[in-house]
Parts: sequence; C-alpha cells; structure tokens
Amino acid sequence: MSVGLEARLIRSPVKHDEGQVVPLAPLRDLEHLLKVAGSVAQDANKTWAELWRQLKPLRTASGIVLPKATEGFVPSCGWPEFLEQLWLLKHYIDSIQRLSENQR
Repeated sequence: MSVGLEARLIRSPVKHDEGQVVPLAPLRDLEHLLKVAGSVAQDANKTWAELWRQLKPLRTASGIVLPKATEGFVPSCGWPEFLEQLWLLKHYIDSIQRLSENQR
C-alpha cells in the first residue's frame, strides 16, 4: 500500500495555539521551494522564447546569425518591450539563484 506524501511528512511537535506560527515540516518546505523554483523557471523559459522569437528574422532554425543582421536589428515588439523582457529574464534568473542558495 502506497502512503502519500502528506502521510509521510514529519509532523511538528509544537502544539497549535491560536496566533502561534508553526514551522512547516522539512519535506513540505522542500516541496514548496521546488514548486516556486519551477514556476519561476517556467516564466524565465517563456520570456527567453519570446526574446528568441523576436530574433527569428536574423537567424536560421539552427541559430546561425544571417548576414542581414549587420543591417541593424529592430524587434517587432519595439525596443522598450524587448528591453523589459531582458530585464524580466534577469529577474527570473536572479530569483532562481536566490531560491537555490536559500537567500531572502
């Protein structure tokens, strides 16, 4: 018989008094951390895909830059949005790094 994750979690020995904050069990903390990191990584991948899509006219399917790239690049979404997406990607990467290093 398979026991679910909830049944296997280490229970906190601290009694639950009203207004008292009880720390989550280590496995539940880890599960939460992995879900948050996964969500941030998914957002980072979506942002990267959008940036890569903007560069599509300047590259081949294998990623080789075409000679017409020397003519200059103007993203179809416009520079402000393109640069915002770059900033978001950096933000997502920083967040994943902080999560993995257990920093706040």
